Amino acid sequence: MQEMEITVATELSSTTITNILEAVPGIKTVLRSPAADAMVNLTRVAAGIGNFDLKDARELMRFAFRRGLINNEEHDHVLADVEGASRARHDRLAARKAARDGKRKRPKTAKPKAAKPKPRPAAKKKKKPAPRKAKPAKKAKSSVRPKPKAGKAKKRR
Repeated sequence: MQEMEITVATELSSTTITNILEAVPGIKTVLRSPAADAMVNLTRVAAGIGNFDLKDARELMRFAFRRGLINNEEHDHVLADVEGASRARHDRLAARKAARDGKRKRPKTAKPKAAKPKPRPAAKKKKKPAPRKAKPAKKAKSSVRPKPKAGKAKKRR
């Protein structure tokens, strides 16, 4: 007997899809579009917290071209600019690395060793200062005014 396979066409509503996305952890990353990934990665690069990858720029330009956001000429022009800048940056980084590696590989010239400094003698323990004596308390002011001195009386008008 032959086995027959029965297929049933099922349409999923938006709420069903939302429920599936919430129920199965990690499925969003599997179902997410490459254009969305490219946008996220390029945004991180623009903020200085990620590394530039040329494939993200290509994907984003393809997305814009497919949606009619840019024409073919602009698509090609932008990608050529980005690829040229990326190649130039890669070349500069390679030159810097080669220069760094070249400096490290040079043989060091023999320098006379400097004499080791003599160790300092152990510091003597300081004596604690004697406690200070308390100052006598000031006399409290009385509420009675002192009488003015005889020679310096104020004139009243």
